[in-house]
Amino acid sequence: MHRFLAFLGIRLPILLGCVVLVAAGLPTLAGAQAAKGTPPPRRPKPQHELKVATLAPEGSTWMNILRELDDATRAATENRVGFKLYPGGVQGEELTVLKKIRLGQLQGGGFSGQGLGEIASELRVLELPFMFKNTDEIDRVHSQLDATFEQLVEEKGFVVLGWSEVGFIYLFTDRPVTGPEDLKQVKMWLWEGDPLAAAFFNAYDISPIPLAPTDVLTALQTKLVNGVYSSPLACIALQWNTRVSHMTDVRLTHGMAAVVIDRRAWEAISPADRQQVAALAQEHFHRLTGRTRTENEQSIAEMKKRGLKLVSADPARVAEFEAIGKRVWKEQSGKLYPPALLAQVEEAVAAARQGKPAQAAAEKPPLKGSSTLAPGGR
Repeated sequence: MHRFLAFLGIRLPILLGCVVLVAAGLPTLAGAQAAKGTPPPRRPKPQHELKVATLAPEGSTWMNILRELDDATRAATENRVGFKLYPGGVQGEELTVLKKIRLGQLQGGGFSGQGLGEIASELRVLELPFMFKNTDEIDRVHSQLDATFEQLVEEKGFVVLGWSEVGFIYLFTDRPVTGPEDLKQVKMWLWEGDPLAAAFFNAYDISPIPLAPTDVLTALQTKLVNGVYSSPLACIALQWNTRVSHMTDVRLTHGMAAVVIDRRAWEAISPADRQQVAALAQEHFHRLTGRTRTENEQSIAEMKKRGLKLVSADPARVAEFEAIGKRVWKEQSGKLYPPALLAQVEEAVAAARQGKPAQAAAEKPPLKGSSTLAPGGR
């Protein structure tokens, strides 16, 4: 279970919240700590078998919907296209999976912001601290800019099969944290190797403790750290909630997730079948996003029942949090993403807050030698 943090425990800008795992995809709330899941029986190998790895465990919402997508894909294409799924991190962490895709050992993977940022660092603009206040703003940005994001991914040799999310990221600590000064008294965990999370903590003049996600529970148990950042769903599934007592009710950032496919493998499939798979992926990932949002809300309620205390920060202290966190926007502009892309995201968010109607989504120019039948729906 701990391995799945990568998709859902996200780096602060999420992860999947990694899922990772990209994502979004923990066991359903009722069985978050016990679900084992049973792999499906072996079936005839499809003509185009897409081997896709994820940190999501068998029996999770993420895996259940991916298996439904596999069933629907095989049926719609008469077994010309199908997925061979590797759950539970059996193929390694996100960066290992990415290497295997590039070597041709896998054809795809489920990634959180860390893995997606390794493909195209510009995508980390979606995980900047305090960029989004609600899901309407997130949906507006995706509706207007997904074509741009997907083009960036395609230029690196990948195709976005579908977008999902880890969800909003909160602070979980063993004491109340109502503002930046309180945070300095906490031994915070840092997702090792994440430049955006490091920039965030640096802005607050905090020296976090870098650890791999799989080491966090042990670090909490031994008091090496006493503060983490995570989506609520991941916090329960990874059992971090058993070692923290407070959640600061401030949305620090929002964690993205997606499944990407090697462009070479995608373009080996016929245009007609690609169109079928793209349509099915859009339907299934839209459902996954909705389920993830619901389960994150349920997770907060469940943790409160178990004794977690929600800390409401004073508006003035929230403003202080945001002012410091937003320094990261400018600091990383020109490093992780171009200023023009940041401006586009800010513009879309501002329009959503003002209640302006959504602009028509920009059309993605086809890459040389590629089909315009690309997936990527939410």
